[in-house]
Amino acid sequence: MVKQILSKEDNGFDWFDIFNPSIDDFTDLKERYNIKDASIKDCLEIGHLPKIEEFEEYHFLILRNIAESFPESSDTLTDITNRISLFYGQDFVITVHRNEINFLSELIDLDKTNKKLKSSKSLVNTLVSSSLKSFETLIISDLSEKLDNYEEIVFLHSRRKPFLRKVYYLKRQVDLIRIILTLYKDIVDYFHMPEYQNIYTQDLRDIYSRTNTLYRNISENTAQLLSIYFNIESNHTNEIMRTLTIISVFFMPLTFIVGVYGMNFKYMPELEWYYGYPIIIGVMMALSALIYIWFKRKRWL
Repeated sequence: MVKQILSKEDNGFDWFDIFNPSIDDFTDLKERYNIKDASIKDCLEIGHLPKIEEFEEYHFLILRNIAESFPESSDTLTDITNRISLFYGQDFVITVHRNEINFLSELIDLDKTNKKLKSSKSLVNTLVSSSLKSFETLIISDLSEKLDNYEEIVFLHSRRKPFLRKVYYLKRQVDLIRIILTLYKDIVDYFHMPEYQNIYTQDLRDIYSRTNTLYRNISENTAQLLSIYFNIESNHTNEIMRTLTIISVFFMPLTFIVGVYGMNFKYMPELEWYYGYPIIIGVMMALSALIYIWFKRKRWL
């Protein structure tokens, strides 16, 4: 569905918004602004990562922003992010999206004299900034809090198993977002070229640098948390094996003695001793005491 938001006569440039696009929505716009079929094809395909392409008549951008909500177990591009495709030139902007996007709706509802709508470049710069800010908002409001909770589970809770699945999905989400942010660099660099620089483009670069740094830190923290978790689990397993080994060392000589005197030979002199049983019990107790003292001196107990 095509909707015209701004007109060149009143605002200096045309702005068309296309929601849930189809190939028919581009029939008139394609001829009017010389849009290439390859760009329209990319626009309609699902799953593209951020990019910018420059043509003689226009620029084509694909932006990604964090979805308003997604399941905790999500780890795919289409679940975690929404896409906005942009065609823009000096006298027009076309925004294309399949989902409702809050910051885009807010821009559409702005007063038409707002400085964010003073030119096509200002509008596109605002859209790129808003897309990047959605990543910053996610890490501040959600991912950091989750990571803190998971760290508490690792260090303070005895039952840690269920948390591993949650950390796995958190790591997948962070890794996916870092890929998206890496591809945003070309877009940010384009708007930061000398001929386009102003206070808004500098703000865009600052947002990108800050967001990229935050996600790099949380990625490192997540990897460290997983490493600590596996180390703790390994240490726990080692403690169990250590305990079982100690128990087995105590019983090995005792089992040997019992096994010797449990053999069914007819001629075993000790079997006829009157004090044979208490002597053997005493030997077993002495061996146990010696093993205990030995372990204590070695500080294995």
